[in-house]
Amino acid sequence: MSISEAAPVSYGALWTGRVLSAIVVLFMIFDGVIKLPPLAIVTETMTQLGWPADQNIARLLGIIGLISTALYALPRTSVLGAILLTAYMGGAISTHVRIGNPLFSHTLFGVYLGIILWGGLYLRDARVRALIPFGR
Repeated sequence: MSISEAAPVSYGALWTGRVLSAIVVLFMIFDGVIKLPPLAIVTETMTQLGWPADQNIARLLGIIGLISTALYALPRTSVLGAILLTAYMGGAISTHVRIGNPLFSHTLFGVYLGIILWGGLYLRDARVRALIPFGR
């Protein structure tokens, strides 16, 4: 199926996709930005999650998250950004599984965010709708 054959979406669905994507982008900007300065709460939380209390690791994770988010926010690279953010969420999920955090509130949060991320992209991008033709 080509992009031109992808099911068109209504104006409301397009805006729903943009809002869902904006939620992900805003959350990930917050998540990335708080990892850049040496905030004590970030290194304390990283230690609780089994990561070293190293500000440079926190910064690196923040930069990776922000770059992936920027790629997701830009229409030309949004699919690549979605793939990278999905991988990032996978790392978060595995961290929570490893330390035995609660399933629905902590461990599956990355799954929830991934569903919002891909749902938003599906509604706003004909390439994704062509690739994943729901309802046909």
